[in-house]
Amino acid sequence: MPFTRIGDLDVYYERKGEGPPLLFISGTGGDLREHPNVLDGPFPKSFEVLAYDQRGLGQTSKPDRPYSMADYADDAAALLDVVGWDRARVVGVSFGGMVAQELVLRHPRRVERLILACTSPGGAGGSSFPFHEIEHLTGEARARHLISISNVTRDAAWIEAHPDQYARLLAWTAADPYADEPGHRIGAHRQLEARSSHDTWDRLPQIACPVMIAAGRHDGIAPPQTQNNLAARIPGAQLRFFEGGHLFMLEDPAALPAMMAFLK
Repeated sequence: MPFTRIGDLDVYYERKGEGPPLLFISGTGGDLREHPNVLDGPFPKSFEVLAYDQRGLGQTSKPDRPYSMADYADDAAALLDVVGWDRARVVGVSFGGMVAQELVLRHPRRVERLILACTSPGGAGGSSFPFHEIEHLTGEARARHLISISNVTRDAAWIEAHPDQYARLLAWTAADPYADEPGHRIGAHRQLEARSSHDTWDRLPQIACPVMIAAGRHDGIAPPQTQNNLAARIPGAQLRFFEGGHLFMLEDPAALPAMMAFLK
């Protein structure tokens, strides 16, 4: 469970599994202390998985200054240098998919194959839900909002019909065990600030590696039309929709096997 120095950041990362190298880039608020995470799933059974807490998140440094999406991409490339990987397969989920787009555009030789999961290009291609606009919401108020947009089928009628399941979702989504840590709030703010300016739309045709766009049919955070736009913009990209919403990788048992087959 090591830390490494990247620029002026102390970056926390973990490695697990055997096989071809796979870099996993997590989404908004990603923290490897929270379980289950990618290292608890099937990926390490077929790949050597490298996962990390991005700047402003988890156990990585949280400097109080503006972050850019280029900063996040360069952090990922520098971490590949730290572990001695010239190239890797890359999976970027949600915000991590935005970072992965910047990574493959800024460091194209480092990415062998790429999965962009439940993410968006920004710009004319469409943006993901603007989380910076609900930054003031916390606890159950934020959770109620997120549940309704994460999977658009969870409307008022669904909530009334599934009260126990909704209560469990509410408790899980509202939980933030590290909210009182020093720097937590400012790190989260700086990450959302960077996310709000994400726009790779004009550069996406430059991507030359094999790409899979993986998405949930009922995702209100990274909507289906945005996924169609991404797939049409990236040469040769494969588009797969799965059952579920923003958490389709947990909701559809077919999702992870399909993603792993693409990576292999």
